[in-house]
Amino acid sequence: MNFFVQSTPAPVPASQNTRIVSLAAVAIIILMVVAQLFEYEDFPAVVGDFFLPGGLTTTYLLAALLVSAEVLALPFLLMMRLSPAMRVVSMVSGWLVVAVWLGVSIWINLTDGVGSGGMLGSTIPILVGWWLPCWFGALGVLVGWASWGMWPLRRRSRD
Repeated sequence: MNFFVQSTPAPVPASQNTRIVSLAAVAIIILMVVAQLFEYEDFPAVVGDFFLPGGLTTTYLLAALLVSAEVLALPFLLMMRLSPAMRVVSMVSGWLVVAVWLGVSIWINLTDGVGSGGMLGSTIPILVGWWLPCWFGALGVLVGWASWGMWPLRRRSRD
């Protein structure tokens, strides 16, 4: 057992398309997280406009969770040198980002009175519509494709 965690290179992508898809997902997530962090002090207010169950606690928790998960998803998608455990955490964070935003986008479409989709924080207001769940569904396809193409838990063949 190693006392210190060793970083390992990223798995070789299954195809060149996997690398391109991964970088497309990175570009979208970076755009989202930079816009959210640019005026982060107003981001909980944007999330509060979603009228989520749980009130103020859910608002602050979701605002922090979304930004943190988006940042944690980047190392896997950027194919950085990571420990195997961190690679899995980063990959799961990408799934979490997609799942939470997809759920939130469906929720705000079913709720009346929401002013902004919140995807870009309070920096750039986004109109609410059914295109928003489609957008996050497409982001889910990108993250899923990248996860499939760079799956971190490969079994080693026994010779």
